[in-house]
Amino acid sequence: MAIEAGTEAPDFELRDNHGATVRLSDFRGAKNVVLLFYPFAFTGVCTGELCALRDELPRFVNDDVQLLAVSNDSIHTLRVFAEQEGLDFPLLSDFWPHGNISRAYGVFDEDKGCAVRGTFIIDKAGVVRWTVVNGLPDARDLNEYVKALDTL
Repeated sequence: MAIEAGTEAPDFELRDNHGATVRLSDFRGAKNVVLLFYPFAFTGVCTGELCALRDELPRFVNDDVQLLAVSNDSIHTLRVFAEQEGLDFPLLSDFWPHGNISRAYGVFDEDKGCAVRGTFIIDKAGVVRWTVVNGLPDARDLNEYVKALDTL
């Protein structure tokens, strides 16, 4: 079960598609975070969602907001995916220990071995303020993220 709004967001340390370490706590006090879990790079729905975010990137990566996208793919897969699709925001690898952070947020599907589509809006204090979880085939509406961010 996914963590709920009002809960302190579990901190994490993951490597991005360039091998750099990214910690959620690095944004505390500085930026709100859109934390987006997606199943796999190169799949149709995932590519569509991430490209839609890319096309609206100034709304999700700016002085007040940071977008972090997490999958269970390796950093090498994520690097190629980002280059191919022109994704200029951190793609974080929850590859090993496999799904550890996805589990902490309650969005890991044990049967499929990947994260479902979970999104968490985390405020500057590190508290989850909004969340939505969709099944594997169901794309999310990024306009809902914008509405949630506007309330912070």
